[in-house]
Parts: sequence; C-alpha cells; structure tokens
Amino acid sequence: MITPIALIGATALWLTYLWLASAIAASWLSNRKGYGEKPGLASGLLLSVLGLAIWIGMPARPDSAWKKDGPIPRRARARHHAESDDRP
Repeated sequence: MITPIALIGATALWLTYLWLASAIAASWLSNRKGYGEKPGLASGLLLSVLGLAIWIGMPARPDSAWKKDGPIPRRARARHHAESDDRP
C-alpha cells in the first residue's frame, strides 16, 4: 500500500505547529515564572510538549510576574486604567 505524500505532508505540518506552539508556550511560562525566555524556549524546542509540561510544573520565583499577577496576567488596558484612577 502506497501512502500519499500529501497525507504525510499534512501530518508533518500539524506536528510542526505543535512543536512551535509548545516552544512559544514554554518560553512564555518560563518568562512569567522569573527564569527568562531563553531556558523555556530551549526546552520547548528540544523537548517539545515535554518541555512545556516541565515548565508547567516548575515553581515560580518569589519576585516573578507569576507570583505578583497570578498565572494569567491582567490585560494591559485594565491595568493602565487602574493605575490612572489612583492619580489625583
């Protein structure tokens, strides 16, 4: 049985999307947890989804944005309005 090349190409495209999305997410998570973007990007590119899982389980540093703002950051517009309301 001959596998069509287009089928292999579509699978490779989806796997590439998964690989890049996990690298982006791992980079974002590592930056939010206070370790910088590069360690997350490297682990996301080298380990793919496993690298993302590692950063989900990694503890955040005390002075990180993860500890200050929480796991999901507030939108910049809402933060800007909250800061401008404090001014006289």
